[in-house]
Amino acid sequence: MVRITIDDKLGSLTFLVEGKLAGPSVPVLEECWLNTVAGRHQAIVRVDLTGMTSIDAPGRACLAGLHRQGAELVAADCMTRSIVAEITQMPLSDDVCPEGGDKT
Repeated sequence: MVRITIDDKLGSLTFLVEGKLAGPSVPVLEECWLNTVAGRHQAIVRVDLTGMTSIDAPGRACLAGLHRQGAELVAADCMTRSIVAEITQMPLSDDVCPEGGDKT
């Protein structure tokens, strides 16, 4: 189950995605993205993943597609930061999991 909250402020648009981005939840995010972003020219579009509990392979593919369309992916925990780093092809720094473990 996924919950998506949209914060539309002047010059920025944020999708707060919480829960599980897996299975039938993936098309929910895709549809929400298409319905909200279509025809708009926001300076900043973010997908806030700080409330995610799990992301499966189709969920990762969806996020990669949103990133290719210009979305900034925001993550906080080790698991999600690792996924975002993989998607954006940024090298992982030593401080990705400073607490000493990965939350997978």
